[in-house]
Amino acid sequence: MSLKGLIEVARGDARADLIFSNARIVNTFTGEIEESSVAVYKDRVAGIGDYSDARRVIDLGGKFLAPGFIDGHFHLESTYLHVDQFARAVVPRGTLAAVTDLHEVTNVAGLEGMRYIMDCARRVPVDLFFMAPSCVPSTSMETSGATLEPSDIRKALRWKRVLGLGELMNFPGVINADPHVLEKVQAARGRPKDGHAPRVRGKALNAYLSPIIGSDHESTEYEEGLEKLRRGMRLMIREGSAEKNLEEMLPLVNDGNYHRCMLVVDDRSALDILEEGDVDAVVRKAIRLGLNPVRAIQMASLNVAEYFHLEGLGGIAPGYYANMLVIGDLNALDIQQVYYRGRLVAQDGKSSFTSTMPANQAITRTMRVKPFTTANLALAAGAADTFPVIEIVPGQIVTRRLDERPSRSNGTIVADPAKDMLKLVVVERHHSTGNIGIGLVKGFGLKKGAIATSVAHDSHNIVAAGVSDDDIYAAIKEVEGNQGGLAVAADGKVLASLPLPIAGLLSQEPLETVAAKIKELERLAVELGCKVPSPFSILSFLALPVIPELKLTDMGLVDVMAAKLLEMV
Repeated sequence: MSLKGLIEVARGDARADLIFSNARIVNTFTGEIEESSVAVYKDRVAGIGDYSDARRVIDLGGKFLAPGFIDGHFHLESTYLHVDQFARAVVPRGTLAAVTDLHEVTNVAGLEGMRYIMDCARRVPVDLFFMAPSCVPSTSMETSGATLEPSDIRKALRWKRVLGLGELMNFPGVINADPHVLEKVQAARGRPKDGHAPRVRGKALNAYLSPIIGSDHESTEYEEGLEKLRRGMRLMIREGSAEKNLEEMLPLVNDGNYHRCMLVVDDRSALDILEEGDVDAVVRKAIRLGLNPVRAIQMASLNVAEYFHLEGLGGIAPGYYANMLVIGDLNALDIQQVYYRGRLVAQDGKSSFTSTMPANQAITRTMRVKPFTTANLALAAGAADTFPVIEIVPGQIVTRRLDERPSRSNGTIVADPAKDMLKLVVVERHHSTGNIGIGLVKGFGLKKGAIATSVAHDSHNIVAAGVSDDDIYAAIKEVEGNQGGLAVAADGKVLASLPLPIAGLLSQEPLETVAAKIKELERLAVELGCKVPSPFSILSFLALPVIPELKLTDMGLVDVMAAKLLEMV
């Protein structure tokens, strides 16, 4: 792009490549609707005003023209999609830029895995930006496939499009001034640093924010979010597949703080993107809940761009990238056309681009499970009458701890579907350690069978929940045999599975195929009695030892707020 040529078009002395006439422009800078024309030169907006001379003129006839959405916090791995299919999924939905913390694939394959995804991202019409993972692993209470030291973070921060430090999940490490954690924080001095501070309040929050951690996406309660805003954090309000925080957090947004709030998805599966949408679904729901449409769009575009210093993104203005959405009804947010850098890339919900991803054999053979049998899945009863049980909280990834009297058989604790109490198992899959964590979970509703997945935040060992050890074993072995993925088993047999061979996290299949398989797996889970939506997304977070209250890793049960493994007697 010639800057001289851009300026000449802006002055009206040269012909534009494209003009959108009779547009109602969503002005994210002033919060108003502006009626005018937009001139585009190459990949940039040249000007707004009385322009008519162009190689092509599109008369919008009063339709709205809005900047492309920017997802300020998402994890590619939670979509189960490779980069090309992720782009096919989200671009027609209006997402034209996104910031991702690739700590999932990095936990499996280290910086090599992160670099691979970054290389693939250059091939799609989405501006993907990255955060250097701060917590690989997130804690010492699980076995990860890789470890990033401060020197690795400094290396990643030198890469183009790496913006800052990814979410600091080890909040106890920051609060207690762990030297190793602080060295990582110091490596990102002057860069955006994303937070992860579920239920951290008061003086603990003050301590956590001392290194100037800029954002938080883990707030689930109104007062928690308000305190974080008051202490200088930017609030990322998320609405993912398993994390439903929008209704609770949206009432926080007002004229005084909206510019410090963002709408994000965090974790959303391919099926949910295909059927409901991506950032557009969050924006649409916010509008439905009463938020002004222009403000909702600001919170999903300009606010994100300003936090991450993404020059040229987030608005429609001279010199900005021509990433724009043509919308018929602003309240319904019916996105009719999507333009990326001045080029039409999607229309009426369908993408109009193709891309191919390079192969990398190093991250397609990552399942290294030490052989085990169903006998290794037995849970010793111990001397205590009660046992700590993980209780699912509907619509959240936080859990509750219950201490209940479980059912016993031959000196072992067993699942009891009548009490909605399933066995939960985490099998280490990176280094053949033979570690198997075993516990109990309440809230799935399964009456028979088992479900399993290798998408198990953040270290991505294999996690399974089920009624019988035979079914749990069958589901886990299917995931292992597929080099990762999702599986449902019953009566000792595998009913269906979705292979995720790229780091055990991503599929090589088309979007529609992945979504169809997820739908089939979820249907089978419902037939087995499952009563929660997105059961595999919920399952994936039960092994995350940085989200309260009680979680299970390959090393055992974790009391998250105390940051310690429970000693079972």
